[in-house]
Amino acid sequence: MNEIYAKIAGVGKYLPEKVLDNAYFETIVDTSDEWITKRVGVKERRMSAPDEYTSDLGAKAAEAALKDAGLAAEDVELIILASVSPEMYTPSCSCMVQAKLGAKNAAAFDINAACSGFIFALATASLYIKSGAYKNALVIGADTLTKITDYKDRSTCVLFGDGAGAAVLTASDKKTGVLGTVLGSDGAQGNLLTCCGLKASDEDIERRPFSDNKRTIWMDGQAVFKFAVKTMESATIEVAKKCGVDISELDLVIPHQANKRIIEGARKRLKLEHDKVFCNVEKYGNMSAACVPIALCEAVEQGRIKPGEKLVLVGFGGGLTWGSALIEL
Repeated sequence: MNEIYAKIAGVGKYLPEKVLDNAYFETIVDTSDEWITKRVGVKERRMSAPDEYTSDLGAKAAEAALKDAGLAAEDVELIILASVSPEMYTPSCSCMVQAKLGAKNAAAFDINAACSGFIFALATASLYIKSGAYKNALVIGADTLTKITDYKDRSTCVLFGDGAGAAVLTASDKKTGVLGTVLGSDGAQGNLLTCCGLKASDEDIERRPFSDNKRTIWMDGQAVFKFAVKTMESATIEVAKKCGVDISELDLVIPHQANKRIIEGARKRLKLEHDKVFCNVEKYGNMSAACVPIALCEAVEQGRIKPGEKLVLVGFGGGLTWGSALIEL
């Protein structure tokens, strides 16, 4: 019996219309375009409308990916959606997307690995396909972080935006698509990046002195920065080694778009040229699970990655979590 591979048959993205530029933040907190650009590298980010939620963004990105793959919603057998900001506890965001798409033949479930979520979802879907359980899977990364951001906290509010990206995986007997993945977690450091749900400790509350809403994102920026640079380097090296590929053989690396300095720090540690690392953080900011699939979609649109070329997707996030995937288009 021939080995089955999870081919990436299509990609898609969706971004809300409203743009928040750095000039806007100069009017609401003590900051400046110069400081944000230098420290974070973000110029603009998107904000979903008050009546626009994560499942809405996810469904639109999924529609684009299905169109790119030439598949109908009824062809989808599995939907995995990664998000840290679904609008409901239940039904899951993936089930809401299933209903919006009319993907009546699909099983659907969510994954929460924060900013690493899309890579966790991609790894999971690829294993289902490789096992022979499903032939067509839809993987989505979608977040509306502006709805859980404290806009009085200048250390975090300039970072986040909303968006969704998606990829369609199909079974193939050709060695292509998702060739290897690496996933990791360190729950002992989970308190470095939090967003309270039903539980809020005294420490959580003390961290959020600006807002009455304690269910917003809090982050120890310096600690997360150090973790991110080291982890993106090690996860990239590990997945390349796992697949028998030298770093110099990679055509492109697509990292999580949290901070331009983090991306640059990892690039230098990996000794990669600028054109080997994709960056669009200046346009969208940190969109959590949506960052990597949107960047993948734009890299394809821009001709930065072509059929037969190899790339690594790599990310880190709350949990703490990290993940990488080596893929061939």
